[in-house]
Amino acid sequence: MSSLVEHVDLCPVGHAGNKPTVNEIPSRLVKVLQYRVPVNPRGEFCVRSKVVATAAAVTLATVLGLVDYLTGREWAISAFYLLPTCLAGWMAGRSAGFAVGALCAGAWFLSDVFSGPAYQHALIPVWNAIMLFVFFFVVVWLLTAFRSSHYHLEQTVECRTAALRAEMEERKRLEQAKLQVERLAVVGSMAAQVAHEIRNPLGSISLNLDLIEQELNVFANSNCRSAAECQVLLREMSSQVLRIGQVLQEYLRFARMPKSERAVVSLKGFLEEKLNFVQPLLDQKHVYLRSTLDPNLPPVYVDAEQLWEAFLNLIRNALDAMPDGGNLTVSAQRNGAGALVSISDNGRGMTEEEARNLFVPFFTTKSDGTGLGLAYAQRVVNEHGGKIDCATARGKGSTFSIQLPLAVGA
Repeated sequence: MSSLVEHVDLCPVGHAGNKPTVNEIPSRLVKVLQYRVPVNPRGEFCVRSKVVATAAAVTLATVLGLVDYLTGREWAISAFYLLPTCLAGWMAGRSAGFAVGALCAGAWFLSDVFSGPAYQHALIPVWNAIMLFVFFFVVVWLLTAFRSSHYHLEQTVECRTAALRAEMEERKRLEQAKLQVERLAVVGSMAAQVAHEIRNPLGSISLNLDLIEQELNVFANSNCRSAAECQVLLREMSSQVLRIGQVLQEYLRFARMPKSERAVVSLKGFLEEKLNFVQPLLDQKHVYLRSTLDPNLPPVYVDAEQLWEAFLNLIRNALDAMPDGGNLTVSAQRNGAGALVSISDNGRGMTEEEARNLFVPFFTTKSDGTGLGLAYAQRVVNEHGGKIDCATARGKGSTFSIQLPLAVGA
């Protein structure tokens, strides 16, 4: 059975290959059809295969020499000496092929000298053996050269195929991103218009509810029970109006993201300050916080408030995944030319469908969610020249990884 061997990063694939995908690519695997025995990444057979092939070639050469000796010159089997020579050259390499070729030439020489009548001149069998070895030498050289060129040609084809596949995937991703941006532009325009049309009536309703509540307070002196029931209804109405206002505010924030005001920010100090701010909420939810912040991490050039809103959305998402409490891990460290911030939880994790639609606007599994929190976080990170990914496992939790470029000169 032919084995499929996976080669990783066989060749550079151009600018498209530099972008890992939540999703690059992240390494790029190319399945290459190889020979019937194991080979290493350079296309050579493993040591065990070489030893076995060489031993088989030596055995075959010895058997042929013995048969040649027993049959004399009647069968003329010298051409069959090519079999062990080619086997050793193809499987074990050029040096082994030369060695087996020399052995075959020697076996032929000995069998020819001891099994047949003498030649007219003593040097004739020697000359024939030398010519036979030269023939074997040329055959082995050409055979190994063909094998090497075939392997390199195969690798070139696989590299270019991988590059083309990566470029096609990148183009597909860019087309999907462009389509999503166009959809978001339309949705953002609609959301802004709807919010504008609804916000003013909501303000009027809220004001009138306050006036009604004041009137009920005056009425409470004459009929306490009815006033109490009315106040409960009014509070419920006010809370729903407030909820609508918050939803509209989120829509407007997503549709009309303000221009970022960036500055050089130390992630360690920034995260320590903000995590202390949310510590009471974590204690209330019975969530243990563990932070690992690299003190030597260079600063980043970001809008601190926008970035914290993105981080806070991820933290809230982690808390929702741990309704009975759990562990929240926040880490910040250098990763090449950027800073890597990870936010992990050991909650319930996500299904494949949830992970696939994680950053799709308006997709939510919460009864009171808008589906814009993670989409907003992705938009903030992308506008800062970064990238956000998520790794999740059902029943084990999720990890959000945010890659941010370092500040110039850091």
